[in-house]
Amino acid sequence: MAIEQRVAALMESFSGVQQWEERYRMIIKMGRQMPEFPGELRLEENTIKGCQSQVWLHTEFTDGVISFHADSDAAISKGIVAMLLSVYSGSTPEEILRVGTGFLDQLGVRDHLSMSRSNGLSAMLKQISIYAVAYQAMAKNS
Repeated sequence: MAIEQRVAALMESFSGVQQWEERYRMIIKMGRQMPEFPGELRLEENTIKGCQSQVWLHTEFTDGVISFHADSDAAISKGIVAMLLSVYSGSTPEEILRVGTGFLDQLGVRDHLSMSRSNGLSAMLKQISIYAVAYQAMAKNS
């Protein structure tokens, strides 16, 4: 599925829910549905700096596609990273950089997070972009 289709699917899943409290529950549920994150990947190098809670992000780059794996020790952070991975994981670096983050604004996610959680979201997005740029450069140089 193309990244634009994953964005559309995410937007559709939230379309019938107008109350932020219900969207908040949906985001937390997404986190609970994430695959188990292996303990051996809970390394300092996989920790996203700038998040209020612990968030780990591990990547694999195979056949030009980035797969992201993540976890957090906080339910809302885990849900937020799960939401991001539902869009970005399985994409090429170019797709990740092209699609941007406008879907988060359309969902109103940033508007309903505390300042520290919003900073954590920005840190997650920054780390995903850094991986995309790095893998894009690596692919061009190979």
